[in-house]
Amino acid sequence: MKKIGFIGGGALAESIIRGICGKIFSPSDIFVCELRPERCEELAARYRICVSTTADFLDAVDLLIVAVKPKDAQKTFLSLQDKIPATTLIIYTVAGLKLSAVEKFLPANKIVRVMPNVAVSVGESMTAYTLNTLAAREGDAVKKFWSTLGRAVEVEERLMDAVTGLSGSGPAYAFLMIDALSDGGVAAGLSRAMAIELAAQTLLGAAKMVLQSGEHPDVLRDKVTSPAGTTIEGVRVLERGGVRSALIEAVLAATDKSRAL
Repeated sequence: MKKIGFIGGGALAESIIRGICGKIFSPSDIFVCELRPERCEELAARYRICVSTTADFLDAVDLLIVAVKPKDAQKTFLSLQDKIPATTLIIYTVAGLKLSAVEKFLPANKIVRVMPNVAVSVGESMTAYTLNTLAAREGDAVKKFWSTLGRAVEVEERLMDAVTGLSGSGPAYAFLMIDALSDGGVAAGLSRAMAIELAAQTLLGAAKMVLQSGEHPDVLRDKVTSPAGTTIEGVRVLERGGVRSALIEAVLAATDKSRAL
């Protein structure tokens, strides 16, 4: 893929641009359609990419990413109808929007539904994707693209709402945990800055251990939970407070919300 276009220049689009600009696409090969003139100026100045209020690049790009809010999705896809070459791969990031709904507007196009998360801004997104029938041969290219921004996995479309509830919304749960842990550190006498650094790096290290070791989180937890030690005392309090159950319910609630969109 030589050229890429974006419909929508919001925070998610910018995060993706930050990850690919000058790495897998040169700035001159990145095009963005954004309706707000002031935002166009901001993105153009920051990344030296091609930004305008009109999508006059549709015939020139190999990959088109539609990154708009759910309330704007129908209007956006209607405006793209009959304007995108059949060879262009279309990726959209709209939560809750099924492939069949997009195919009504773009029946001849290769379409991919994706759910990245906010960590795409630091190259550590967990992205799930589903291909429509016409895009069936594009799986390797899609995985390669999103893997440059973190990790990527193909899922059945029926699981995309669950993905949204877990990894799509998951960074917010992690931020909440980091904030709470740092509050605990401050209460124990640490400075706020030190407590945040300790909490954030601790979650980062734990996550890497899970991903790199391949061991179940319970096994890893047992390895650091000594009999009658400090860790089991902390775990006991978390269990008594229902932290595990609350996280399960958070994922399920976010999943239900995604289904309702």
